[in-house]
Parts: sequence; structure tokens; C-alpha cells
Amino acid sequence: MSTSISSAVQGLHLNLDRTGNWIAPLALRLFLAWEFFESGLEKFNGQNWFADIQNRFPFPFNHVSATLNWELSMWAELLCALAILVGLGTRISAFILIVVTVVATAAVHWPADWSTLSELAQGYAITNKGFGNFKLPLIYLVAFMPLLLSGPGKLSLDALLARYFWRR
Repeated sequence: MSTSISSAVQGLHLNLDRTGNWIAPLALRLFLAWEFFESGLEKFNGQNWFADIQNRFPFPFNHVSATLNWELSMWAELLCALAILVGLGTRISAFILIVVTVVATAAVHWPADWSTLSELAQGYAITNKGFGNFKLPLIYLVAFMPLLLSGPGKLSLDALLARYFWRR
């Protein structure tokens, strides 16, 4: 009896592992593509407000015009989100969007003033009430790590192209 339960659990784990290789990276790609395309679309249809925060951009972006930073951010969010959606150039797109997220965190989401870790921890929130609000950008950064380090998964154009060129 315990052997059949053990075999059933092992079979379940094996099937979850097989399915996970296809579905887990796809789920991350869909989530991140939606979030960043939506942000890029807001910039595409909105007004450039980067001039108000230009002095908070980290190097080298603080030496670039607010207009160019706006355009770089908007097109990175739109194009890299589409690339991640289909799984094409996933690692480079993930890296680019990680840079965009780090710059946005430094310029917008990081607490302006903090002197203790408990004050910094108050910024780990999704709020507009001061103390920063770096929780969501941190979630995005963590979600990008598997795509950057392991790639887009089996259900992607990257995997399809790799299989095609590997055969040749």
C-alpha cells in the first residue's frame, strides 16, 4: 500500500516537473509582459513627467535629457514586454527591464530619507503615503531572475529557434 502511494506521489511530482518546465516560465512571461507593456503604453499616451525627477535618476541616466530617458523607458517597456511575451531575446529583454526597474526604483520608489533599517522597511509597501514604495518593483526584479538566469522556458520562440538551429 505504501509503495503504491509512494509511486503515485513520485508520478505526480514527475508530471508537475514536466508541466512546470512549460508553464512556470510562461506564467512569469505573461505577468511581466502585461505589467511592463501597460506601463509603456501609459508613457506612450501620456505626458513626460521625468523632468520633475531628473535629478533623482542614477548615473548615467542623470546625464541624459528627460525626453530621452522618457523615450528609452517607454520603448524598452513596450518592445521588451512584447519580446518577453513571445519569448524572443528573453534574457536580454529581462536584463533591459531590470535596468529600467532599478532606475525607476532609485528615482521614484526608494525612500528619500531613512537612517535605520526599520525606516527603510516602511518603504516596503505599495502606497503613495511617503517612506517610498519599493515593494512592487522588488517583486518585478525577483520575477525577472528566473527568466534572466534560466531563460524563457520551452514554450517560447527562443526555445523553438534553439531546437531548429541545434538540429542543423
